[in-house]
Amino acid sequence: MQLKSSYSAREVAALTGLSARQLQWWDDRRLFQSAVGPRPTAAGGFTERRYTPVDLLELTVLADLRRQGMTVSRLRLLLETLRSRFGIRLFDALGGNGSVTLLTDGREVYARTADGRFFNLLRDAEQPLLVIAAEPEWQELASRTHAARGRRKTGKKGKKKTREGKRKVDRTA
Repeated sequence: MQLKSSYSAREVAALTGLSARQLQWWDDRRLFQSAVGPRPTAAGGFTERRYTPVDLLELTVLADLRRQGMTVSRLRLLLETLRSRFGIRLFDALGGNGSVTLLTDGREVYARTADGRFFNLLRDAEQPLLVIAAEPEWQELASRTHAARGRRKTGKKGKKKTREGKRKVDRTA
């Protein structure tokens, strides 16, 4: 994937698996705001929200956590805790190169600091955890784009439209 200077809400939705409506809802409720918000146009409509490459990477992680069942309120808590406790954005904790690395077991999100301390970001981010063994079931949070799925349209009986819109005879029908 080649990075662009900004992405439309439609492009972000296609790459993350989030819907355009989810992005709008997250923006309206200040969970995750677009870099460039919608603005009124002379024709009476609105311009499209625009997202930076950093926004896109963060949204792919948030979308993945959401698909794993994490609630929106927990996503908000995660973002707020990273800002208030560690003074960083989610992007700064991805990739393992920053002062904080994020790990998850699918239910909780943990921060591992550069000095080796662990914190549960969704419970008590001020209280370090005592970790006796290595992180057995924990995986580092990473940004993965969501593969867009093409939908097939069913036409007349026994025929399906391909993604290019051409009809293809289904010999099994």
